[in-house]
Amino acid sequence: MKLYKLNASSNVSALFQSLGVTREGSAILEQKAHLNLIYIKDLKTPAANILKQDALSIGADLAVPKDTITCKTPLVDAILIANDKQLKTLSRKEKVQPFGLKEVALKLSELCFTCNDDCAIMGIINTNEDSFFHGSRFSGEMALKRMETMIEEGASIIDLGGVSSRPGSLSVSDLEELARVKPIIDLIYEHKLFEKARFSLDSYSPLCLEYALQRGFSIVNDITALANDDVARVAAKYDATVVLMHMQGEPSSMQHEPQYDNVVLEVDDFFKERIEKAKSFGITKIVLDVGIGFGKNLEHNLSLLKHHAHFLHFGYPLLFGASRKSMIDKIISTPIEERLAGTLTLHLKAYEHGATILRVHDVKEHRQALSVLQALHQTTL
Repeated sequence: MKLYKLNASSNVSALFQSLGVTREGSAILEQKAHLNLIYIKDLKTPAANILKQDALSIGADLAVPKDTITCKTPLVDAILIANDKQLKTLSRKEKVQPFGLKEVALKLSELCFTCNDDCAIMGIINTNEDSFFHGSRFSGEMALKRMETMIEEGASIIDLGGVSSRPGSLSVSDLEELARVKPIIDLIYEHKLFEKARFSLDSYSPLCLEYALQRGFSIVNDITALANDDVARVAAKYDATVVLMHMQGEPSSMQHEPQYDNVVLEVDDFFKERIEKAKSFGITKIVLDVGIGFGKNLEHNLSLLKHHAHFLHFGYPLLFGASRKSMIDKIISTPIEERLAGTLTLHLKAYEHGATILRVHDVKEHRQALSVLQALHQTTL
């Protein structure tokens, strides 16, 4: 007899299939093979004691402060340790418990999700002269050629921007922005590139967005997450997909000592609010973007990446964009032109943590890296 330890991220479905496990048996076992760590903030202490016992009774557990049993403080933070099957069981059990555990039950049921293996690459094209990476700036026929190359290299989405949103950047008028993006939009429309890939406009200008959506674009990439009601109306009018991005502050000042009590929970609350706003305007196609570098320091960015899968509970695709951003420079001092390796590391981890769209400057390299990683995930033994 021989045995060896398998990696925790192994494709258990494929493993069970290779063993000859029945489909029904595999469905049961898969729920037991994935361990979840759920952080619960400000849980009533009596509720913590009840949840601890209920968790232990089904083979899960709850990490709590040492004085929880005596109810020394009214509220405690806790960490639930449970596999998918146990999460589902607890979400049912706690529905009948007091002390706010009904709300906990609802939240636990939302966290019983599965990750999508598909991943779209969104290539970046900028038509402004102050975007932080010079290699993303194109105009006229050069922009057209670059977009065609990106599509050939594996981009299924092209994101066009006419205004820089780098830290410290200043906004421009709607007319100035339209003057920048209009020639490229017209070329895309003339050459029918929208039949080969989906096109997104990185803008919060109703004027520019309407022009683009009339000419083959189908995605609104709004860094203000529908702060302007007119953007919501235009998106709804054309049944566009809307990317809701979290940003603290404005580009001109967002990196001036950003502060959060808990960045994951605060971004979660923001998404909840903006999703409801989007729905109120009749928008149903939604993508969520945690906004790496938009009002976040290095610790905030890393925390959002590490716990990125949390946001899958909303049930919408997740976009992640850290391409060549300064967080890489803060980890290891590196000029923008040499940040591809760091970008690939961050993006591959984001993919493993639930991202289904990666916004990138380097399409070919990402397609190759993703293909290799996906092959690794699909390997059984």
